[in-house]
Amino acid sequence: MSKLISDKFKEWEKLCDERFNRLKANEEKLNKFFISAYGLEQELTPEVSDEEITVRRADLQREIKSLISYAVGCIFGRYSLDKEGLCYAGGQWDDSAYSTIIPCEDNIMTINSAESGLTAAVISFVEKVYGSDTLEENLSFIAQVLGGSGDNREILQSYLRKSFFKDHSKIYRNRPIYWQFTSGSKKAFKAIMYIHRYTPETLSILREKYAVPYFEQLKILLSEQNSEYRSADSSKKAAIRRNISRTQTLILEMEGFLQRLNILAGEKIVLDLDDGVKNNYEKLKDILE
Repeated sequence: MSKLISDKFKEWEKLCDERFNRLKANEEKLNKFFISAYGLEQELTPEVSDEEITVRRADLQREIKSLISYAVGCIFGRYSLDKEGLCYAGGQWDDSAYSTIIPCEDNIMTINSAESGLTAAVISFVEKVYGSDTLEENLSFIAQVLGGSGDNREILQSYLRKSFFKDHSKIYRNRPIYWQFTSGSKKAFKAIMYIHRYTPETLSILREKYAVPYFEQLKILLSEQNSEYRSADSSKKAAIRRNISRTQTLILEMEGFLQRLNILAGEKIVLDLDDGVKNNYEKLKDILE
């Protein structure tokens, strides 16, 4: 059995085309019958255009993005590779439903690096589902479909950081089930959570385990850049100065984000999903995308 995503797509595309052509042929047979029954041969033809067929044909980019979305669902426990259908959308959590992929423990995944957080978890999903021997080829295929610059992991990281939430919100008609935290317009810090696993402690975990350490990393980076600037040749100082300015901007944004996050975390906010996604989103809007 093939472990290449490209081959799996070809199999799916063939099934979709067969289903599409079968439905189209059946509709044309029905049209031909009714045209003949009512004597409309001079006015109508039985042919049906592709646009009139209601079943979807395979679309490579859509299917790859759906695969990534399913991977995210498994990472947060919404789905499980060990159980068909929806696995968790509130109610009683069942650890025994997950063995192939164990959902993230604290319901938070950062999207700040191609080597860790959500990007690393999606890569691990691809490896576990399709095998380690085809991992690089599969990542290359995914990156090629998504498009963009950088290596395969960087392209996947860029999609998850910049476009995944937009695509997800569009599919869910602006009522997303994965919520994206962001530090502000400069996007210094980003993370994502699954709303059905949110608790009043989630924001405190986000702050202490992820946001504060990231803030400290930025301050260390700034210190290193300042040291580099002081010892650098004059020809390199301008470029280093630009890096310092950018890091200072990110630190300033993180300071504001941490202040807002600290206030909300202290309120121990409870979400009532029966009240609708939009009403609950409003409660955390100051730290969300």
